[in-house]
Amino acid sequence: MSSLIDPTLAFFDGVGGMEMMMIFVLSLMLFGGKKLPELARGFGKAMREFKRAASGVEDEIRRAMDVDAPASPPRPRQPVSPPRSRPQPITDPSVTPTPPPTTSPPPAKTSSDDSAPLPEDTPDDDKKD
Repeated sequence: MSSLIDPTLAFFDGVGGMEMMMIFVLSLMLFGGKKLPELARGFGKAMREFKRAASGVEDEIRRAMDVDAPASPPRPRQPVSPPRSRPQPITDPSVTPTPPPTTSPPPAKTSSDDSAPLPEDTPDDDKKD
């Protein structure tokens, strides 16, 4: 049959029954028979207050997490429509993209072109030949 109570305390790792008895006897000798129960009551009250404070902090954290959650009720589900198909690219050969216009520099002008005016076609010039 196994014992449900662990003989060691969590904060007194490795302290067994004999060590606990020695601590009790020493504390009884130091504080006396009347003072020891008062100390135990004070320790119990301190532990209860600590537990209350810890649960208060936990409650405050839970409330803060609930405030961050959306307060609105969930929206009703809408029926799901079938997925839309993507438009297919046009493969008609008559429609071809036009190439972008190329820009070429204008032909270089010579100095003789700038000084001489261009001859105009006159009816007199046609009759001489």
